[in-house]
Amino acid sequence: MTGCLVTLLLLVVVTALILRWRRPAWYWMTFGVTLAALRVAVRYASVMDACGLTVPPARWRLSLARMTNRPVPESRAPRILRLRPTRTGLVLRIKLRPGQDAFDVASATDRLRHSFGMYGVTSRELRSGIVELRMTGYDVLRRVQMPAETGPASMRIPVALREDGSVHYRDYRAVPHGLTLGATESGKSVYQRNLVAGLAAHDVALVGIDCKQGVELFPLARRFSALADNPDTALELLEALVQHMEDVYQLIRSAQRITVDVPDADIAADIWDLPADIRPTPVVVLVDEVAELALFATKEEEKRRDRIVTALVRLAQLGRASGIYLEICGQRFGSELGKGITMLRAQLTGRTAHRVNDESSANMAFGDFAPDAVLAAIQIPTDVPGIAVSGDSTGGWTRIRAPHTSLRQAVNICNRHADRTPDVPALAAFRPAVAPLASATAPLTKAAPTTA
Repeated sequence: MTGCLVTLLLLVVVTALILRWRRPAWYWMTFGVTLAALRVAVRYASVMDACGLTVPPARWRLSLARMTNRPVPESRAPRILRLRPTRTGLVLRIKLRPGQDAFDVASATDRLRHSFGMYGVTSRELRSGIVELRMTGYDVLRRVQMPAETGPASMRIPVALREDGSVHYRDYRAVPHGLTLGATESGKSVYQRNLVAGLAAHDVALVGIDCKQGVELFPLARRFSALADNPDTALELLEALVQHMEDVYQLIRSAQRITVDVPDADIAADIWDLPADIRPTPVVVLVDEVAELALFATKEEEKRRDRIVTALVRLAQLGRASGIYLEICGQRFGSELGKGITMLRAQLTGRTAHRVNDESSANMAFGDFAPDAVLAAIQIPTDVPGIAVSGDSTGGWTRIRAPHTSLRQAVNICNRHADRTPDVPALAAFRPAVAPLASATAPLTKAAPTTA
């Protein structure tokens, strides 16, 4: 009997070691989450004391201990409000003691990671005095596995996984315009494919500008309302979008309902305040390589370039309320691209930087509001394409990685949702001409073809 128990225990240990090596996610769900929760519960008080996250006892407790001749009470750690396991780690919510600050917890995350034996620890302040620690049990960015239920909402697309195990969303209602930078083979195209695949299932018009002769976006043409594969067509398309924007504003003006009988909350200021039956379809504009629109070699190309940049700046400044959102990609996005580029960059709130070749490229994305993110971007290794640093103008940033989506998979998703492609009259001239999809229910026969 004892030999059977030893054999069974040895088998469990070997299984755990193999899972931890080959399938860390499975190991975490079967063994790791229980062991990690026990470590946190047992070590919590001593770890907080070692990390300097405790406060001395109150004076009245010291006085009471002296009066009753009892031992001096120990220092108090932040109180645990909740310890919740997740598919990638643990979420620990704590309440700070008087005199403690959320910055103290944030500066001690690396020591907490080591003390609790976790892969990573991040902290954020939920409200005054309440801090949430998200701890990951393994490297979730090594092999990205998106959760089955991501809860997508209107114009809110799950595109990647964050280093703390949570889903990274591209929310166009909150962050209308975005900039994505990255060197060659850094994973920028895969990120863009995930974005298009996520948008394909939504009621949105996709507009693409791919000056690499359309090799990136034209395979997805069945889900695009307009496409351009050269700077000349891109200029005409952008100016058509500017005209469409002005027409949408005229629609909003005509339906604003500004009367003495209408409550203030019912007055329309953008397309989302309009009734659903007259609301224009939102438009997402994807520019695959912005440098191809800004470079020029002749005087005529310079005039074309100035008109393109002017149209992009106008869309970035005024397009949000009319439901036009920009997603601009490139390897660099600096002032060397000419006048107007820095003005355009200032309007792009969301920033995502994949691996870059120099520090100045990272500064183009984060240098004006998050210097720490610049250091994180230039430290991305070359052997893990897809790792990126994402942030916005608030200064917050995080490391993310999009799941690998092949071009074939993205094309299949776009073909599946081709019936959702809206007809935008202003963009009809730029609608890509594609052959109809072959019927999946074509009759099959085993008979040999007859010959005359």
